[in-house]
Amino acid sequence: MHKQPVTISDRIKLKDFDSSYSAGLDKDHTRKTVEDLVQRIGEQQELLYANADRAVLIIFQGLDASGKDGAVGHILDRVNPAGVEVANFKVPSDEERAHDFLWRVHRAVPRYGNIGVFNRSHYEGVLAERVLGLVSRKTWLQRYDQIIAWERMLSENHVILLKFFLHLGREEQAERFRERLKNPRKNWKFSEADLTVRKHWDEYQEAYEDMLNATSHKAARWHIVPADRNWYRDFVIAKTVVKAMDSLRLKWPKPKTDLSRIRIK
Repeated sequence: MHKQPVTISDRIKLKDFDSSYSAGLDKDHTRKTVEDLVQRIGEQQELLYANADRAVLIIFQGLDASGKDGAVGHILDRVNPAGVEVANFKVPSDEERAHDFLWRVHRAVPRYGNIGVFNRSHYEGVLAERVLGLVSRKTWLQRYDQIIAWERMLSENHVILLKFFLHLGREEQAERFRERLKNPRKNWKFSEADLTVRKHWDEYQEAYEDMLNATSHKAARWHIVPADRNWYRDFVIAKTVVKAMDSLRLKWPKPKTDLSRIRIK
């Protein structure tokens, strides 16, 4: 059985991945490490913003209660809000349904210099729409190639894509739903629609497996993140984001004028 978070390369089955895996790490120590990583992301974002010649797009997919909102809040805690663009894709509006399925997501791609976050994404077109029977098999199969072509285009235009699948266990999801019902501060998070989706658990697992295998490509690999333990989830994501941004080797841009000649009176 695969225990650790991986980048997809070979055919996988989600049952082979332990959603509660934490690499034997100490919870408190790992949280402190995450704080350092999050601080580093904030520093890297300043460099990204200053250079403004590329963008970073972080994509989160996962079932309800897998921690997408929590991950966004923790990972970007030290980032200047002016340099972040977050998009949360829900049921398409009438206007969005009047266009191709990538139209609304392309409009939300971050501008150069910014970090963008998709809380759910274009992948809903091969997940929820597939499971709920909103599109034909022929349509969602075609969308795999369309998604890859679109992501490659973004990559060629200096958008760095980081795709995270938050892998949540079935019992852990049930426990989180119970907590939402029990805790008045979390009641607002609960929706009966979540239970409807839960009834299709096996179908979603199959859809996610197909998605992960079909759309992990050189320009945008999928990362499977064990999501039962929030602290380990944040560690894996933060470490991956830092590594990707460090690889850009960003430096402070040189001034466009000779600053030595400028005198402030």
